[in-house]
Amino acid sequence: MLANELGMPSAVSVRHRLPQFAHLFSGEGYAAGYYGYLWAEVLARDVFGAFDEAGDPFDEVVATRYLKTMLSVGNTADLGEAFRRLRGRAPQIDALLKAEGLSP
Repeated sequence: MLANELGMPSAVSVRHRLPQFAHLFSGEGYAAGYYGYLWAEVLARDVFGAFDEAGDPFDEVVATRYLKTMLSVGNTADLGEAFRRLRGRAPQIDALLKAEGLSP
């Protein structure tokens, strides 16, 4: 049965079916690591969304805000708060879903 026959977006292909992810849950710790990588991608795509919204991936205002609110603070500030200072809100998964073809 094809993914779209199940009412799923066409981007959900064989590579997204459960058997392809069985290894994630077969051992200790791997699932948590995978989640960490996925969450990092959510954050990266959401941060890049600030540049998209500015209309320029090299927007100087956004780049300066990114430098001051996230990159220069390192581990001296709560990273969730640093992200909220940059984006003005909590992280959202929309940019990742769009990049993966799972939303319009």
